[in-house]
Amino acid sequence: MKKPTERIEAIPEPNLSKTGPSEWGGGVALAFGRFRLEPDGTLLRNETVVHLPPKELLALRILISHAGQAVSPLELQRALWGDVHVTADSIPKCLSSLRARLEPEVCIQTVYKRGYRFAASIWRYATPLATSLPRLAIVPFAAGYAIPEHLGASIAEETATQLTSLRPALATVLARDSVFTLARRGQSAQQIGDTLKANFVLTGTLRALPSHIRLRAEMVRVEDGAQIWVEDVLVAEDRTAGLEEALVERLVFRLSCGLRGIDAPLKATTVARSSPRIKTGDVSLQAAAGPTWDGEPSGELREKREAYDLFHRAHFEWQSLQRHRMQDSLQHLYRAIELDPSLIPGRVDLVNLCITQAFYGFMSPTSAIDHARRALEPWFPASGTSTWDDLASVCLPPQAEGVLPAVGWMSFHVNHNLDSALKAFARSAHLMHDPWISRSRAMFALSRHRFDEAIDFLREVIRQDPYSPWLQARLAWALHLAGRSAESVTAIHETLRVFPEHEGANLYGSMILSFNGETARGEELAGSLAQRLPYFDLATIVHAYTLACAGRSEECRAMMERVQWMSRERFVLSSFSPAVYVALGEFDAAIGELRAAEQSGCPWFFQMLADPRLKPLADRPEFQALRGILTRMEEEAGME
Repeated sequence: MKKPTERIEAIPEPNLSKTGPSEWGGGVALAFGRFRLEPDGTLLRNETVVHLPPKELLALRILISHAGQAVSPLELQRALWGDVHVTADSIPKCLSSLRARLEPEVCIQTVYKRGYRFAASIWRYATPLATSLPRLAIVPFAAGYAIPEHLGASIAEETATQLTSLRPALATVLARDSVFTLARRGQSAQQIGDTLKANFVLTGTLRALPSHIRLRAEMVRVEDGAQIWVEDVLVAEDRTAGLEEALVERLVFRLSCGLRGIDAPLKATTVARSSPRIKTGDVSLQAAAGPTWDGEPSGELREKREAYDLFHRAHFEWQSLQRHRMQDSLQHLYRAIELDPSLIPGRVDLVNLCITQAFYGFMSPTSAIDHARRALEPWFPASGTSTWDDLASVCLPPQAEGVLPAVGWMSFHVNHNLDSALKAFARSAHLMHDPWISRSRAMFALSRHRFDEAIDFLREVIRQDPYSPWLQARLAWALHLAGRSAESVTAIHETLRVFPEHEGANLYGSMILSFNGETARGEELAGSLAQRLPYFDLATIVHAYTLACAGRSEECRAMMERVQWMSRERFVLSSFSPAVYVALGEFDAAIGELRAAEQSGCPWFFQMLADPRLKPLADRPEFQALRGILTRMEEEAGME
């Protein structure tokens, strides 16, 4: 960290209701303890980015601007929410979460009967204004004849991952979900760039040659559609791991030279695998790629290559709601880490796959945590006495930190250990957005009934990833749980307009619209989803709910009877069933399903306790006792 130019104990006080980036002097960064707050609101722990939701960032700025002075809860509430009514515990929860992200530093003190005070010494840095990095979209590469289906998408995603992890950054790589969604719609490279306001788009084609695979990569400048360079990357057909590594090396060279100034005549060049390898801080594929083209690989090297191929095939396959594809991917990932125990991304993927299966009812939560523990076994202490929750404190290699949100999520829902969950999420606060990390963060906030935090977070991430259907659908769900019905309906209508066939849009949309009186549309969405995904039990249960809302009680009961029969053969999540029984007027059955959800560690249980569809149960003692579980967890973690 640079030497500070000035030490300060307080900053001139801005108007609390108008605090924003413009009041921070443009080129002034502020440091305290191990942290540095950049002028644009980026918070760094040493040189690692710490994610802060918008409300927590604003609270931090206000407290820093009043360093050494007490700021009352009322002042903070007015600054953060204005005239919007919020619950009395909104400020304590916001400050508690902020403190957890600032650990281990003790920066924020509670001043008895007065409020909160920022107590750490603050240093002011003069920083130059950041130069604008080029915005780069990496499109899935088109796969020619005899090329595996997953390879084009895998190489594009791996290339984006390695470029994103470069330090210093050479480009702003746009979010995968948005780019891939637009590509699946058939948009051209330039159209994708226009839609996402990219400067450049990387696209290309994979071709199978007699003994090699060739990737022809093309960089397109979006403003005029010009192809500014094209190169061929050629590797032996059994060394596909070398494709993205060679491509990243060439991209680093091009980006370092400055893409905007490249006006040289276009020509295709073949890139050999002998160029120096870069280190990205993420996945190293050197061992899988092999050092040269010459000679036969050793047995160990062949196993690493096979592990690499299995990992990428599984990564492509499990990102669906097809039960059999997820199960196949689970076996592929186990085989991959058996062949190459050092393949950390395979272990991270295995954990995320298990959570996804538990989330959608394809695996019980207790089975998911057992599989995840097997995947993370190398990081448990050798004594074997540690529990799953201890992983929140275990030192993980940087490449494995992506499992921390999953660890926190499971600690909370399966083990009901909020303290461990908070540690895991605080330790992973620096991780950048990706579909699995952001899902865990949003759903954790919703399960704790921190709806404003979840909504703010989702809106922030959607600005980075605007064409992610899951993010848009979850925002509508978050608004529904917060009791903001009109906003929820508007949000889900817009999501369905943009993503009419998406599973998440259909799942959330059928519940939200049926609850808000649009029963015909809700039933249409649920019925279509259940037909397309016959083994997706949640779709069947939601379809039954839409039938109950439409007054078709007998059909609903018949469908729920089939669900009960299915539960004798395989695990079935009971989390969405209570809403069905409430719609039928069978409140005792609804309470019974809630109890079953709690006992199984269901990932939806705590959200269901806030679901407006269950409001008729609110006065029942059994329901209040179930809600008390979350209250006790918060109290035990010191969050009351």
